[in-house]
Amino acid sequence: MMENKARESLCRYLLASGDDELILGHRNSEWCGHAPLLEEDIAFANLALDEIGHAAIWYTLLADLRRENRDSYPDRLVFQREAQDFRNATLLELPNGDWAFSMLRQYLFDLYEMVRLHRLAESAYEPLSEAAQKISREEFYHHRHTSAWVRRLGLGTEESHRRMQEALDRAWPLAFQLFSGPEVDDVLVYSGYVPSAGYLQEAWSEAAAEFLEKCQLKVPADASGKRIPRDQHTPYLNVLVDEMQSVARLDPEASW
Repeated sequence: MMENKARESLCRYLLASGDDELILGHRNSEWCGHAPLLEEDIAFANLALDEIGHAAIWYTLLADLRRENRDSYPDRLVFQREAQDFRNATLLELPNGDWAFSMLRQYLFDLYEMVRLHRLAESAYEPLSEAAQKISREEFYHHRHTSAWVRRLGLGTEESHRRMQEALDRAWPLAFQLFSGPEVDDVLVYSGYVPSAGYLQEAWSEAAAEFLEKCQLKVPADASGKRIPRDQHTPYLNVLVDEMQSVARLDPEASW
C-alpha cells in the first residue's frame, strides 16, 4: 500500500506532467493554419492533440490517486484553476515565436519525454508504468518528426541555421526546469516510482548535445540551467489560460 507521503509526492509529479503536456499542446495548437507547409500544418496540429491527450492520461492517474471522479476531475483541473496554480515548465508557456523556436522547443521536450518514459515504463507503480508505455509509442514518432526538422533547419540555409541557433540559445537554459522542482521527491525515487532527476538530466543533456552538434548547432556553455521553481510563471501563461478557459467559464456548470 502506498504511504501518504509518497502518494502526495506522486500527485505533485503527475500534476506537473499533465500541465507540461497541456500547456505545450495548447501553445502548439496555435500553429494550426499558420505552419510553413500544408502537410506540416496537419502534422503539427495532430502532435498538439497528442500532447493534450497525454495530459488527460496524467490527470486521470491523478484523479485515481486523489479518489476523484476520473471523468470530471481532469476538466476541473484544466478549466477551473488559476494560472498561478499550474506547474508546467516556463519554457512551454512562452509564445511560439518563429517556426525555428517552436520546433526546437518541441524537440527538446520530445527528447525529455523519450528519456523519461523509457524509465517510467519500469515504474513500481503499475498504472504509471502502463501509462508511460502507452504514451511512449506516440512520443517515438514525435521525436523522429522534430529531430528531422531540427536537422533540416540546422543544416539548411544560413538564415535557417541562424534562427535555430538563436532558438537554442534561448530555450536551452530554460529546458533544465523540466528536471527541477519538488515534484521529483526522494521518496518517489527510493520507492521505484520515478527515475531520479539527476539521471534524466544527464542522459538528456548528453543525447541532446550529441545530436545538436551533428546539426552544426552549438549548445550554450551554461549547462547548469536556470532552476526556476515551477510555481513561478511569465505573464504569457495568464493570457494562455484565459484564452483556454474562456468558453468553459461562460457556463461553469455546463456538461461537455
